[in-house]
Amino acid sequence: MDMDATRILIVDDSAVVRKSLIKLLEEAGAEVTAAEDGEKGLEIALAQSFDLIITDVEMPKLGGYALCLKLKNNPATRSIPVIILSTQDSDEAIERGFQAGATAYISKSEAMSDLKKTIEKVLNKSTFKQERTVLVVDDSKTIRFLVEKGLSEAGFHVLTATNGKEGIDLVKIRTPDLILSDINMPEMNGIEFCKQLKTNAEWGAVPFVVMSSHSERSMVHGMIEQGATTYIVKPFNLDQLVVTIENLLSDHFLQLLEEKERVDGERKMMLESVISIVTALEARHEYAQGHSESVARLVVSMGKAMNMEPKEIDMLKIAAKIHNLGYVAVPDKILLKPGRLTDEEYGVMKQHPVVGAHIMESNPALKDIIPALRSHHERYDGGGYPDRLKKEEIHLWARMIAVADTYKALTSVRPYRSAQSKEKALELIADLRGNRLCPKCVDVFMDLIIKNPGK
Repeated sequence: MDMDATRILIVDDSAVVRKSLIKLLEEAGAEVTAAEDGEKGLEIALAQSFDLIITDVEMPKLGGYALCLKLKNNPATRSIPVIILSTQDSDEAIERGFQAGATAYISKSEAMSDLKKTIEKVLNKSTFKQERTVLVVDDSKTIRFLVEKGLSEAGFHVLTATNGKEGIDLVKIRTPDLILSDINMPEMNGIEFCKQLKTNAEWGAVPFVVMSSHSERSMVHGMIEQGATTYIVKPFNLDQLVVTIENLLSDHFLQLLEEKERVDGERKMMLESVISIVTALEARHEYAQGHSESVARLVVSMGKAMNMEPKEIDMLKIAAKIHNLGYVAVPDKILLKPGRLTDEEYGVMKQHPVVGAHIMESNPALKDIIPALRSHHERYDGGGYPDRLKKEEIHLWARMIAVADTYKALTSVRPYRSAQSKEKALELIADLRGNRLCPKCVDVFMDLIIKNPGK
C-alpha cells in the first residue's frame, strides 16, 4: 500500500510497539508522529494536523477509550478516524471502542498483517466522507445539534437550516450531496421543500431523506412519490443514521460515476468525430491542412502564459481544434474561390461560426466551447460577425483564437495570395491591436513569439 504524505499519529506506551509501527508505516510512505501516552497524544493531535490516529487502550495518564472520546468531542479533531490497537479483543472491549467513536479495532496480534489493509480501508472511507456535504433541515434545535454532531464525528461536512426556505437558500450557495429533512416546519415544510428541489434540474438528483414520526406515514409516502429517496422514523439511532447515509451516498456516488463515464464516453466519441470532420475539411484544401492544429498549439501556449487552469486549457484546445467546423456548410466554390467574394458569397461564409456553434449544441458536456466557436470572427471594435460584439463582450477564448488564427492565416498560402513572412505578419497583427484584435491577447501572443521564435 502507498501511503505517501499520509500523516499518522501513533499513541502507545510501549516503545517496542511504537518503533515497530513507525518502521512499518514509514516504509509504506507515511509521515509518522508518536506519543507515549494518551495525554501527550491528545496534546499533539490538537496542535498538529493528522489523517489518522492509532491508539493503544491501556496507557498511563489517559487511556485509549478516553482519548478517543476526547478527540470525538472536540470539533477540531472529531473527523479524524481513530484505529484502536489492543491486546484486548473480547466482544465487550471491541464494543466499548466503537462506542468511544473508533473507526476500527485491531488486535495487536494481527497488527503486522492486517494494519495496512485496515488503514487503507479507513482512509478511503474517511476521504469519501470528508468530500461529502449533508444538509440537515429541522426546526428542532436539539435534533439539529445531535444529528450535526453525529455526522461530523463520522467525518461528514454538515450544513444546517431551520426550515425549507433556509434550506433552499443554502442549496443555492452550495449543492449538498444529501439532504436530511423534517416534515413539519414553519415558513416552508418538508413537503414543499422536497417538491421545489425535485422540480429543479440542478438539485433534483440529490438524495432526499425524510425524518418523520409514525403519525406522518401518509405524508412520507406522498413525498417518496414526488422524489424523496427514503425515510427514517424518529427517534432514530445515530449510528444507524450514519450507516444509512453512508450507504445512500455510496450508491449515489457510484451512479454519478457511471453517468460521468457515460457522458465522458459520448463526449469523446463526438469530439473524435468532429475533429475528423475538421481534419477532412482541411485535407481537401492544401493551403488549410493542419491549420486548426497549429492554432490550437498557439492558444494552448497563450493559455499557459496567462496562468489558466489545466481544465480550462483543455477546453480551449478543443475549441481551437474545431473552430472552423462550420466550414462544413460552405460550398467549395466559395471556400476555394481565388478572387474576391461577392456580397452574397461573403454572407454564406459569415454563417460558418453560427453553424459550428449550432452543431456543438447537441452535446451539453461541450457547451463551454460554444461561445468560442460562435465568436472567433468578432472584432474588438465591434465590426465583426455574427453578433457584432465588441471588447470584453467577446469570449476570451474567441479573442485568443482570433489572434492565433490571424497569424497562421497570414503566414500560410491562400488561393488569393501568397504567404506573408513571419516579420510582416507580426507587423500586421501589431497594426490590428485594439481595433480588430484584443490588445491583451495580442500582447500575450507577441511576448510568446519573442520568447519562442520557433513558434
